[in-house]
Amino acid sequence: MGAMRAAGLTLLVLSAAALRADDAPRCRNLFGTMLGKSDAEVASKIDGAWRQLFRGDEATQRLFYPVDGGMAYVPDIASGDVRTEGLSYAMMISVETGHRDDFDRIWKWARVHLYHDSGPARGYFAWHAQFDGKQLDTGPASDGEEWFLTSLFFASHRWGDGEGILDYGGEAQALLRTILHKSEEAGRGDYVDLIDPVAREVAFVPHGDASRFTDPSYHLPAFYELWAQWAQSPGDRAFLHSVAERSRQVFRLAANPATGLMPDYCTFDGRPYARRGHEDFRYDAWRTLSNPAVDYAWNHRDPWEAEQSNRVLRFLSTPGAQGHDRFRLDGTPVGDDSHPAGLLSMAATAGQAADASVARPFVEGLWSMEIPSGRYRYYNGLLYMLALLEDGGRFRAFMPGEAGR
Repeated sequence: MGAMRAAGLTLLVLSAAALRADDAPRCRNLFGTMLGKSDAEVASKIDGAWRQLFRGDEATQRLFYPVDGGMAYVPDIASGDVRTEGLSYAMMISVETGHRDDFDRIWKWARVHLYHDSGPARGYFAWHAQFDGKQLDTGPASDGEEWFLTSLFFASHRWGDGEGILDYGGEAQALLRTILHKSEEAGRGDYVDLIDPVAREVAFVPHGDASRFTDPSYHLPAFYELWAQWAQSPGDRAFLHSVAERSRQVFRLAANPATGLMPDYCTFDGRPYARRGHEDFRYDAWRTLSNPAVDYAWNHRDPWEAEQSNRVLRFLSTPGAQGHDRFRLDGTPVGDDSHPAGLLSMAATAGQAADASVARPFVEGLWSMEIPSGRYRYYNGLLYMLALLEDGGRFRAFMPGEAGR
């Protein structure tokens, strides 16, 4: 399979020298360049949000709940469960902000309660569970697996590897092998590679019928370019480089040419996938404002990502779009702004690629936004925190060799 994947793919990535820490991909500090905020002001803003979301009032503010065994979970308050999406986002926030104990606690909870050590799903994680760790669904969710993997690589490079499940680099490589080579395993049932080897795209879910379509918000070319440097197999490295290029193509195919809106779900060729309204721009798709822009900020590979960021922000600036947070792809509203913080946060991160004149109102909106609290603080709060890191210039890749520097 490795040889088949490598056939016909460029091997430039194999000969490229590893990036030095000083050259690490990073987001720009838009609060400084667009709003004139000082480094101290930006640091205070980010620290204040972190303190509320990770150390705030247990009933109304925080999303980090330590439990026995040196573990902690991150709950979806409104749904009453724990999801790999939120756990992996919180791990990324922890490694980016330098909170190793928090990172370890969350990772231990996920690894102890959600990881499949055996059976058809071996190597993947159950995507959601009760607060006590009892699994509610054994299947994996692709976004959680992707963010787990990248945050583990970053932890390995920032802090160095520990032992057992705290061998971050070893755990990352094992998860990457599962993501790319699950279909080669015996006894896997209907579980397949998380990244389809023919389409070269992340599957919505790597098992059953849901493995045959994708979710544009799960496409993370900025991460795939890093995996392409760090995968152990040369064939996997070349394949992952092509996956990053394909994701950029999918963004083009999925985005409405007038509004820039992408659907929650789409086919592997970019057409909206009709399934319970997910052919529209809904909650998942909020993240499609951020993913192309972060890729542009980190890699500058595709000028279209800048055009796209301008296009979607111009649409969201129109009077007909304001006051709504879900749309058909042509811009017809299908939802109000009852929980807009997540969408507005992701819109602000599109400023990583958009023109300053277009992005500045959204960056100002993020700066002045109240930290999400209450019943719907989970998704809104995590996207808000990631957006602060991104637009504050604190979201970056940690590269090999940085530990101990």
